[in-house]
Amino acid sequence: MNRIKELREKAGLRQIDVATATCIDQKTLSNYETGKTNPDSYSLIRLADFFDVSIDYLVGRIDSLHTTVSKEDICKKIDTIKQELNDIKKYL
Repeated sequence: MNRIKELREKAGLRQIDVATATCIDQKTLSNYETGKTNPDSYSLIRLADFFDVSIDYLVGRIDSLHTTVSKEDICKKIDTIKQELNDIKKYL
């Protein structure tokens, strides 16, 4: 879980600071950071909330801190899908 260490260091915090704030044992947090153990869902939620990131970012599934999708982006995607469906209908 390199992202935990990365976020902690970026915030200028010690492991004990994060451990205290998230109610996760400092040794457990250290094990997460070194990859010796993986956080359970409870710990992932606590850490994601503390660092104000998504769990997907925390575990490395996405690379962007900001995963908010605008209404405009959603509408564009829907329009694209509608067009693709119309194109498919022409061949049926």
